[in-house]
Formats: sequence, structure tokens, C-alpha cells
Amino acid sequence: MLLSTWALDSVAPSNSLIIELLLASFRRHFIKFIGQPVTICLSSRTDAGVHALSNVCHVDVERVSKRKPGEVLPPHEPAVVRKAVNHFLQKEGDIMLTDVQSVPGDFHARFKAQERMYFYRLLNGPELLSIFEKDRAWHVSEELDLVAMQEACKVLVGHHDFSSFRASGCQSKSPFRTLEELSVLEMVSTPHFPSITEREQNGSNEEGTDSFCNKCKTGLPTGSISNDIMAGDSKSGADLGFGIRRRHRCYVITARSRSFLYHQVRLLVGVIKSVGTGDLKVSDVERILNARSVTAASPMAPCTRSLPRTC
Repeated sequence: MLLSTWALDSVAPSNSLIIELLLASFRRHFIKFIGQPVTICLSSRTDAGVHALSNVCHVDVERVSKRKPGEVLPPHEPAVVRKAVNHFLQKEGDIMLTDVQSVPGDFHARFKAQERMYFYRLLNGPELLSIFEKDRAWHVSEELDLVAMQEACKVLVGHHDFSSFRASGCQSKSPFRTLEELSVLEMVSTPHFPSITEREQNGSNEEGTDSFCNKCKTGLPTGSISNDIMAGDSKSGADLGFGIRRRHRCYVITARSRSFLYHQVRLLVGVIKSVGTGDLKVSDVERILNARSVTAASPMAPCTRSLPRTC
């Protein structure tokens, strides 16, 4: 049975301990539902401090009658499994099932994985991060050049020797990896709660509730992100009023590959960020890649709860 999970990483001494604690919780609650011990296999492990947006795992389980021991029954419907297991998991809140699917008996979540994807968020601006964003993104106070970062990504996409982006202690036999995607996009910074001024500008008071709700249905923010209220706009020093904070510019770096080297994503992000701040040029990225030594790369990006997804 194929399970897609969402896990909230807690503060713990090591990644192995975190994984084992989550798996122990998962197994314990799965047993409550199925009535027998199970073995759960994860598609991948991540650095300590990383949330799993959609980490796939599989479990081999046989439905046996509780009234007549030894009698094998037809398997539960996937929707029933998801609802039942989440019923037990919700009390702890660190992990939940997002989807369940039946798969052939020879399926393996780790060895059958087609790709893995990481999302890493940069919040740009001089303002301190909100407590809602603490340890959820990398706060970069210097202004970032989005175009330069995007050009740096193009250099790194493809099949390369990523020794310069491979931390010591990596157990992989080969430093070669194929980076299918490495991109940077500016996204709406969340969480954000609109101020009275913003709500008035978007017509919530003048045009009525219906009009305001119709604007929200587009899936886009109800107002454009004006430069004069962005934290990343260092040129504007205007006072916005008591209690109103400038919003950060939010850049999301996406890295997609079938597999990654140890700390590869954080090392890639470190170089991209350095290009964005001007500490490195785009031409330096190719030099670092060809150096084939991790000492040539910029300092590794901090572990800020990036979001991996496995497919």
C-alpha cells in the first residue's frame, strides 16, 4: 500500500532520531487500525529540521479477520485507510496521511521513486522575521537580484559532477547527478494578514462583501504587492504607521532530481543566494562547479525547514 505523508519536523538531536520517532508514531497508530505489526519503508530521509511536504512510503499489510484468526479478508479501500489512520495521528499533529493508494507487491517507495523535489524559501528585507516564519525560511537582509539568481540556476541544471556541492560524509559512490530543475521564483510571502488600509484599497468597505469575495476567488492576492510596503524595498523609508510592518519579498528555490547528494540542496542555495547579493557573479558559479571541491562553494544555506516532495 502506497502512502503519501506530511510530516512536521520537530527539534531533535539528529535526523535519525526524528525519523525514528515519527515512524514509531506512524507504526503505533497504524497497528491500532489494522490490528497487527507493520513495516513502513520511506522513500527518502532528509536533513534534520526539514518538513516533508509529500514524503512517500509503503507498507506491506494483509487484512486478517479479528473474529476468525487466519481468515484473509479483502483489503480496505484507500480512503478508509487514510481516514482511519489520520483519526489516530491527529492527536499528535506531527504527521498525517495526505493520500493512500494500492500498489503491486513488488513496489518499493525508495527504489521506485522517480524524482525528489525540494522547495527552499528566502525572505528578503531588513525587517526581522515574524515568529510565524521563524525557522521556516532563510532571512536575507541584503537586496537580492532575482534575474542574476535565475541565470545562476541555468548553469547548474543538467548532468554534472557535483563534488563542489557535496558535503563531507556523503556516502554516495558517485558525485554525478542530473539536476532536472533548479529555479527561483518570487512568490507572495505568507502568512500575511491584510491591514485596514489594504482592505480599504481592495474595496472591502466600498464595494461590499460580494465584490471582495469575487476577487479572492481568483486564487491571487486581492491586491498587487506595492513596492512601498515591501521590506525588500530599501529605498523607501516612509513611516507606514504604528504597528504596520513592511512585508518581505519571498523567493522560492525549487530543486528537482531523482536523487541528491548529502547537503547538495543547501549548498546550491548558498551559491544562488551569494549571486543574488552580489558576493558572487554568474561566471563564478561555473568556476565553482568545475572546481569539484566543496571548499570552492559558498557557505551552506542554513537548515530552515525546507520542504521535500517525493514522486
